Amino acid sequence: MYDERVIDEQLKKDAYLFNSGQHFRCYHALGCHRETREDVKGFRLTTWAPNAQHVSVVSDFTDWESGQALKLIENTGFWTGFFPTAQENDCYKFKITQADGTVKLKSDPFAFAYEVRPKDASVVKVLPEKTWSDNIWMANRKRLKIYERPLNIYEVHLSSWKHHEDGSWYSLKDLQAELIPYVKEMGYTHIEFMPVMEHPLDRSWGYQITGFFGFSSKYGTMEDFQDFVEACHQQNIGVLVDWVPSHFNRNDYAMAYFDGTPQFEYADPDRANNNRWGTLNFDLGKPQVHSFLISNALFWLDIFHLDGIRVDAVSNMLYLDYDDGPWTPNEDGTNENRQGVAFIQKMNRVIFNEYSDVLMMAEESTAYPGVTAPVHEGGLGFNYKWNMGWMNDTLKFFEMDPEFRKYHLELITFSFMYVFNENFILPFSHDEVVHGKKSLMHKMFGDRYNQFAGLRTIETFRMTHPGKNLHFMGAEYGQFLEWDAEDQLDWLNLTDPVNIKHKHFMKTLNTLYRNHRSLWEIDHSWDGLVVLEADDRKHATLSYIRQGKNPRDFLVIVCNFKPHEHQQYRVGVPYEGIYEVILNTEMAEFGGKWSVPQPPMKTLNKEANNQPYSIDVILPALSVLIIRPKRIKGVNKRSINKKGGRKD
Repeated sequence: MYDERVIDEQLKKDAYLFNSGQHFRCYHALGCHRETREDVKGFRLTTWAPNAQHVSVVSDFTDWESGQALKLIENTGFWTGFFPTAQENDCYKFKITQADGTVKLKSDPFAFAYEVRPKDASVVKVLPEKTWSDNIWMANRKRLKIYERPLNIYEVHLSSWKHHEDGSWYSLKDLQAELIPYVKEMGYTHIEFMPVMEHPLDRSWGYQITGFFGFSSKYGTMEDFQDFVEACHQQNIGVLVDWVPSHFNRNDYAMAYFDGTPQFEYADPDRANNNRWGTLNFDLGKPQVHSFLISNALFWLDIFHLDGIRVDAVSNMLYLDYDDGPWTPNEDGTNENRQGVAFIQKMNRVIFNEYSDVLMMAEESTAYPGVTAPVHEGGLGFNYKWNMGWMNDTLKFFEMDPEFRKYHLELITFSFMYVFNENFILPFSHDEVVHGKKSLMHKMFGDRYNQFAGLRTIETFRMTHPGKNLHFMGAEYGQFLEWDAEDQLDWLNLTDPVNIKHKHFMKTLNTLYRNHRSLWEIDHSWDGLVVLEADDRKHATLSYIRQGKNPRDFLVIVCNFKPHEHQQYRVGVPYEGIYEVILNTEMAEFGGKWSVPQPPMKTLNKEANNQPYSIDVILPALSVLIIRPKRIKGVNKRSINKKGGRKD
């Protein structure tokens, strides 16, 4: 027999955990959920509004004016009610008499679906219970070590990858049919979507969220996204999403000052207002916000089998003065947001306790120490950090006139000074190809030929540099126009033979990366890297070795950053034998001028670059050579000395 007291007691237990910051699946308690009471099917609606005077539901299943009142569960801040006439896909809002008596209509912060914008009501939605068919992928994810796997991410903005002929955006079903085969063909390992949560403004790219638990209705349904992820996994492709726990949309109908008081946001206006983005910062010291955000991260991992989360704007959570407005320092005068640090550490502890095999990636733009160090060692506990310093230095270098690069070689080589301080991802992301910054191809110096030569060089440098990889859609074929979020990629570029050749080059490079363990097996220690020459300012070159676990598994990388060919360019190698070029970025098939590959090279019994042997190569203008050992001697008795030379 139905007993309302039993429901109330369960909600009191949920509220205790939620209010103490320990309810990490609070999306099961709050929001809209199907229930049966005394054989009557309906939906229970529950919201958190601790300082509201009164809360009712206005909806398709109640009167849209007065609505039906919710009951306050004493000493919890939870308001709840049962609606037997509610049906899936009905629209609803909370009508809240706020602390000061103001009446506001608010969408449900815990809703699983919303109306298609510009409408903003919440939608009654049953949480889907999918029978998944990605068991092999999920088993391999648990079995294989994250750090010793290839990671080459294709970053996608969902609504601007491709449009229909009438200009309408692709749905998830459309993308499942076209994007997944494209990514598989190109050889990427993962797709990373910019935020897919509900947001009201396309120009925000999804970063100003109003519905953290709702998949954006613009693109499809939760079931569509589950099917998309499953289809990716069946094709051996991982799926990642961007997530924004730092700040939220300040639109009046959503979470902002939900009960009329600072609820999700800080009480201090200087801390609450995010002037840079026009949003509100989450109060990261409030336990209820901990429950909300950690539950939200786990929700996307639970319900959609996602393989990881890229956490946006981590710096905004780490520093009190990161924004452009006024701020108050700590009592000791420091600027660290200690509440933010404690939240991040707690979040990562909980997530990795639940999912030890996922990626938690920080978009953190400062030199804050220990971003990827374990929490028990005082770190933030992420397993990857975007290397923004490498990205900025590298792009600055490649935008420079090549004749001046010899004076600024440190822009390229400085990363080797800190390359293993964190576990890095090397990003050429959406942020670098908007707002007048130009596309990646257009950033390259020189005429069109040299721009594409530079693009091949910078992409190969990224792919062979220690760290995992990410680049934004469109760069794989050298789109000239910078990204426009309101239009599709410029696919007409692929009627040009030069763009077609560059797409072929990127497919070749991606495939080479996946096939050579030395480029990803030891990405985070000096055991996987030997720098051969980093001070050849005269020629503006750089050379290094990437090493796998097997002593025979290594590649020699030689980069030429000037548009001048170098004959008989000497490179040190660790073993005697025969070496061969497996990638020359200046081959004609990629858009370069070389039609005949270099023949295999026999070692000289001459030391170079602190190595006992050497080879002489022709180093093409503005290019990268990737060289592998074909037949070598002595490798079973010796290993590469990471400080140069070899050791017995």
